Amino acid sequence: MGSERMRRVDRAIRQVLADELAGSLKDPRVGFVTVTDIRTTGDLRSARVYVSVLGDEDDREVTLDGLRHAHGHLQARIAGQLGLKRTPTLEFVYDDTADKARRVDQLIGEADMPELADAADAREPADAADLVDESVR
Repeated sequence: MGSERMRRVDRAIRQVLADELAGSLKDPRVGFVTVTDIRTTGDLRSARVYVSVLGDEDDREVTLDGLRHAHGHLQARIAGQLGLKRTPTLEFVYDDTADKARRVDQLIGEADMPELADAADAREPADAADLVDESVR
């Protein structure tokens, strides 16, 4: 199976899941969840579904439990809508990319970078990219 076909399959699965999570799925454990990525194996036996969850770690675990519980329903919806030769088994995984980005932003904000502060004070409003360029020179 070509990689372009796999990208199309991943996009199609993502759309079906997004539609189900936005409306049809009635499990109260599933909070505000977004499908961020799908990685389907070439043989269509399994698909890793990356999700982000609004809330704390407890909310995340409850939501992932709800998604795992709804696995059969979601897999049946994919089978019915996509008509694939084989419907992949879904594995739900928390996507921590947003958490990592927030942590990097926090670390940058906490860093003691006097040259950036001096450059910002020396002139009128500056573009952050200009400040970084000056500090590297």
